[in-house]
Amino acid sequence: MSAAPAALPAESAEHPDPGPELGLLLVPPKARTGWRLVPARVGAMCAVELQKLRHDRTELYTRAVQPALWLLIFGETFTRLKAIPTGGTPYLDYLAPGIIAQSAMFTAIFYGIMIIWERDSGVLTKLLVTPTPRAALVTGKAFAAGVKAVVQAAVVVVLAAVLGVGMTANPLRLLGVAVAVVLGSAFFSCLSMTIAGIVLTRDRLMGIGQAITMPLFFGSNALYPVDLMPGWLQAVSRANPLSYQVDALRGLLIGTPSHLALDFGVLALATGLGIAAASGLLGRLAR
Repeated sequence: MSAAPAALPAESAEHPDPGPELGLLLVPPKARTGWRLVPARVGAMCAVELQKLRHDRTELYTRAVQPALWLLIFGETFTRLKAIPTGGTPYLDYLAPGIIAQSAMFTAIFYGIMIIWERDSGVLTKLLVTPTPRAALVTGKAFAAGVKAVVQAAVVVVLAAVLGVGMTANPLRLLGVAVAVVLGSAFFSCLSMTIAGIVLTRDRLMGIGQAITMPLFFGSNALYPVDLMPGWLQAVSRANPLSYQVDALRGLLIGTPSHLALDFGVLALATGLGIAAASGLLGRLAR
């Protein structure tokens, strides 16, 4: 008669060794610490924001209507009139980068309404009690606005190409266009979140947003060269981040003279200051 199999140790019987796959489920992954924490939180917040876009794409389509009207009506009309000197560049070509920047700004400038909605629904309070730094929350939302703006900018670029605008197909230049759009949108979304932290209500934010969008747009070089402006408006244009975004987009897309190092430097600095300001007021918004 064969011998009975040896009994398993008590510890092994009570706690069998989970395989490597099951072990990943039973043992939580090691928490990120140090310098890896902020990028991870920014990426997570950005992904959460973009999920909203995945479930409802109508915002992209409706917001593409206004840029299309600017190109089709304003651009085509002033191209025929030849009323605005653009240094030999067809006016529609000159206008297209300005409309890309305008559409990105109009998308981002009301981003603070979403923060106020999250405050009213209790989501913001829950986010603030997590270990996520406030700067990471704001940065994630800002760059999510930038990615949305890139998608919308692509729609405007396709429309401009259909209308015959001569734009570059260089992948490196198009990458630079995407970076400029993201930085500009990130700044304007941070500006909106900063205003939200001051006024605290959606109605006030909506009123202020509507009051500043057109001055920002017309006080830039999106529609006409800075040299045509009166002196006081030239000073406003030089302090307007939208002017630097448009200058970078024109230089990259249609090859007009530009100051790319200055343009990207100003946009990066403005975005950093915007993140700092919005982060500082985020706690006041949640009270």
